[in-house]
Amino acid sequence: MENSQRHDLLDPDALARGEALGIMARTVVEGYRVGEHRSPFRGFAIEFAQHREYTVGDDLRHLDWKVLGKTDRYYIKQYEQDTNFVASMMLDGSASMNYGSGKISKFHYGKALAACLSYLIALQGDAVRMYLFDERIRETVQRTDNVGKIPQIMHQLAAFEAKNSTHMGNSLNDLAQLIRARGIIILISDFFDDEATIEAGIQRLRFGGSEVIVFHVLDSAELEFPFQGMVEFVGLEGGARMKTAPSDLRKSYLKAFNEYRERIRSICDHAGCHYVLVNTEKTLGEMLSGYLAFRQNIMSR
Repeated sequence: MENSQRHDLLDPDALARGEALGIMARTVVEGYRVGEHRSPFRGFAIEFAQHREYTVGDDLRHLDWKVLGKTDRYYIKQYEQDTNFVASMMLDGSASMNYGSGKISKFHYGKALAACLSYLIALQGDAVRMYLFDERIRETVQRTDNVGKIPQIMHQLAAFEAKNSTHMGNSLNDLAQLIRARGIIILISDFFDDEATIEAGIQRLRFGGSEVIVFHVLDSAELEFPFQGMVEFVGLEGGARMKTAPSDLRKSYLKAFNEYRERIRSICDHAGCHYVLVNTEKTLGEMLSGYLAFRQNIMSR
């Protein structure tokens, strides 16, 4: 079962479309080797800048073997001007992500999105690290720029179960303390949490200089409220049960839900983040290629 879930996470259509478009850094980044993106360091040529201690997941090709021979310590060479980026991916693993009115849940869609983005980022020579969170960050997949390490990411994604409540503010604050350099932060969540703490967390990440991309993952039933007859609604994170006729609620529900969604978008706009509404009814390839094409168009201006 787990092996089939792992293979299911890498959507061939999404990978093919994504590879053709690529994922470029929109802002200045601080990488750890020569790459394709703008660095905060300036110079007339690509020159050695400094060393950084080796951490698990770094490409061994960038080890300074002379330093290793002299000191018996592992250091990575860093360069000026051009650099690669490190993408820190945050996937919401709270219980509300288990909802799905169709074939897949929001959580499975989020897992597939995270897996495909990780593959595409590593394939172009950039690095990715993964965090799964609910009330706090629960699991971390160490940074890697090696496509061969993607199965490890998929293994942890497939094994993780969404079962706790959400406290996104705590998790974003935890992440802000872990991020050491400017890069790209990708948030994948339904954002069912206190909006003030979400805003404060995103602002803190942006204050550190990183680019933040928000994938707001929602089920089509949450967006359209198509229920008929008498329905019992159950809170997935410990809320009360409510049996009612959806027709009595539809108008007020859609008004409140659309206002909430626009507030999340407004938080992102105010912080200078890309906001991507993800309807799980839409194929991953269509959704992801649409965003990457938009991103490429923005950067080519």
